[in-house]
Amino acid sequence: MHKDPFVFSQLVQFMDMNHFNYLVRKYEGDRYVKSFTCWNQLLTMMFGQLTNRESLRDLIVATEAHSGKLYHLGMGKSVTRSNLSKANEQRDYRIFEDYAKFMINEARKRRIDKIFELEGHVYAFDSTTIDLCLSVFEWAEFRKHKGGIKMHTLYDIEAQVPAFVHITSANVHDSKAMLEIPYEPGAHYIFDRGYNDYGNLYTIHRTKGFFVLRAKNNVQMKPRTWKRRLARGIVSDIVGTFTVYKSTKVYPEELRKVICIDPEDGSKYIFLTNNLTATTSLISELYRNRWSVELFFKWVKQHLRIKKFWGTSENAVRVQIYCAIITYCLVAIVQHGMKLERSIYEVLQILGISLTDKTHLRDLFDKKNINDAKDLYGSSELNLFNF
Repeated sequence: MHKDPFVFSQLVQFMDMNHFNYLVRKYEGDRYVKSFTCWNQLLTMMFGQLTNRESLRDLIVATEAHSGKLYHLGMGKSVTRSNLSKANEQRDYRIFEDYAKFMINEARKRRIDKIFELEGHVYAFDSTTIDLCLSVFEWAEFRKHKGGIKMHTLYDIEAQVPAFVHITSANVHDSKAMLEIPYEPGAHYIFDRGYNDYGNLYTIHRTKGFFVLRAKNNVQMKPRTWKRRLARGIVSDIVGTFTVYKSTKVYPEELRKVICIDPEDGSKYIFLTNNLTATTSLISELYRNRWSVELFFKWVKQHLRIKKFWGTSENAVRVQIYCAIITYCLVAIVQHGMKLERSIYEVLQILGISLTDKTHLRDLFDKKNINDAKDLYGSSELNLFNF
């Protein structure tokens, strides 16, 4: 009666299996493997992400419930707790890291949507800490009685997908991760107060990129020029140099300091930027859009089910994180490719309850009985990625 393949199988068709197999050969992921290949492993992990499985046991129970469909879903003839756990523990996480980078690039190429009238890309850089139990994840020591890892993310604000992800231990300071960013000429990079590292900011300047940084309240500058006519809410707009010797040594050139007041709550914001010609409204708008990376972190923490990782080794944790990023990018590609008038989060929710249906994807999202996914899950959560 149903001629269409499973919904999950239709999603997988948006992925480049040949490139994944190239990475598997590169890192010898399937060496000595007779069944349950790296591709089977990836699809099983993605199935768990999309269906919100909270633990390895929970994931295996879900796959056992669909045991007759596993082969057609691409997960192999069978998925057991032992073979999935062993694969996550032993197979090189770089297979999934490199494929996540590939999927990120594919998503960004497809999801070009200019929000700002700027030539280059607009990025927000921030990090989120994922807490881990030190007694179980001994390799992730953070504090005396606490473990954790940090996911540093360069988020493409206009494409609404991550452009770069760097995972470190939780005790690495945010500014240290700035050294890993692949800076681009003409791009704008938005930072919060934790990234007041003027040496790294000068690196952006030397690569002919631009930055907007929320500065600390004690930043001191010697003004060369200042604007007398200021827009509403702008307290000060000056161009000058740092007065502190240590700061001028690592950032010897001029930059701009803008002070504004939030009209809603009266909060004061101090911005530093090397874009000397942008309007103050553009600078404020750029920083306001930094919030999109925070929304991405909310999604990651919600769909990774951080309470229980599906493995305890560093390799297994990295595999799971990269599989989650691959899943997010895939859904972003599908949403854009099918021109769906739904947020990424809504698409995720609908897919999560429909993966084993035999319904064409277009029909799935056009069904009249799913007019609004908010009716299924509540309005408080579904606004999460509606931007």
